[in-house]
Amino acid sequence: MPVPLSSLAPGSKATVAEIRIPPEHRARLLEMGLLTGTPVELIRFAPMGDPIEIRVRGYNLSLRRHEAELILVTTKSPS
Repeated sequence: MPVPLSSLAPGSKATVAEIRIPPEHRARLLEMGLLTGTPVELIRFAPMGDPIEIRVRGYNLSLRRHEAELILVTTKSPS
């Protein structure tokens, strides 16, 4: 079941399942390689919780918390 990217703990890895950001703001993320099916890792939250730093396609990207709440991801369940 997909969960918001912002709900992950630092160090967690997941895969982008859905991007619910409005189309006028989505293009910027797509240009940076954040696409459905892309693996991501949550690196850390800023001291006040915003922005959020993630690793995607080998580089670090900072997102506002409200953006990360609109990016749904799936995590592998422990086997």
